[in-house]
Amino acid sequence: MNSMRILILTPSRFPGTTGNAITTERWRRSLTAAGAVVEVLSSSELESSEFAEHLRSFRPDVIHIHHAFRTAVLVLDPLIRPQIETLPLVVSPGGTDINLDIGMAERKETVLSVLNMARIILVQGGDTAQSVWRNLPDRSASIVHVAKAFSWFGNEDCELRKAANCSDKDVLFFLPAGIRPVKGNLECLAAMERVFETRPNVRFVNAGPAIDAAYAAKFERKVNELAAFARWIRAIPPAAMRSGYEASDVVVNASFSEGLSNSVLEALAAERPVLASDVPGNRQPLQGEDGPSAGLLFDPRNPDDFVAKAIALVDDDELRRRLAQAAGMRRNAIPTPEAEAAGLLAAYKAAMGS
Repeated sequence: MNSMRILILTPSRFPGTTGNAITTERWRRSLTAAGAVVEVLSSSELESSEFAEHLRSFRPDVIHIHHAFRTAVLVLDPLIRPQIETLPLVVSPGGTDINLDIGMAERKETVLSVLNMARIILVQGGDTAQSVWRNLPDRSASIVHVAKAFSWFGNEDCELRKAANCSDKDVLFFLPAGIRPVKGNLECLAAMERVFETRPNVRFVNAGPAIDAAYAAKFERKVNELAAFARWIRAIPPAAMRSGYEASDVVVNASFSEGLSNSVLEALAAERPVLASDVPGNRQPLQGEDGPSAGLLFDPRNPDDFVAKAIALVDDDELRRRLAQAAGMRRNAIPTPEAEAAGLLAAYKAAMGS
């Protein structure tokens, strides 16, 4: 039997360090290990003619589009759309697709157009499934849930505490996120400045590339002003990310919108306490249906709430210990990449058979 040929289209691909790149590389590795032939392409790197040539040369059995709005420039291109509409198409919407873009009049039609091309709409969080169903009630039978996994890409040393000029007595807050408005980097930094004013033993590191140039320029100016306690690392090699998490005292997710964040799952895997924005994609992995919470949730629109909870984490070693212990317990519920790959293959086969 011939191996399934899978083409994955994503806004950014490995060795990039964005969430999309890490997710699709994890898929590529686990699907390849399961016997599939996989090619991952970045929509931001391709012209339509180049993508058309990849379609002709690779001859995919199924196309997996990861993130509807940010890949739409290729997917809806008049040269490309007729070619892919006849192929089994799986679309996994991103958190911003469902929580932000679909609510914006100028973007909603684009997101829905891409989702309506899919034979299977693949979701990795229950809240995402509900949002898709609300916006496309007639497509409920096409929604397939595949539980999200995590994986480390190596065990290299990161030396995060050294980069943050952080002593053993300091409390290091680590925000692994690319610099763009939806991730709340600048707002988080401003709130951490208030924490530092009363807790000078706090340190802060944001690791991630500049994605929105204008927003990143503002962030860079602010982080340079706050060099007494704050640092920006443009990229930590994927092979050193595990070391980075384990060197931190608190992992932060400050997003205004999330599907299901890689960084939250990785924080659980590293048994780190989490301070996360109270948005749908963050609640379930940290709190779940039962058991102790692995993190504190804050209102992303209320800086006072962030500051109060960050100070509580700085001051209370026992609180951090309990949250870290709960993170280790919740880690056991995260599926393996092999289980995730099995779910993906089942979704692809359903698309091919529909």
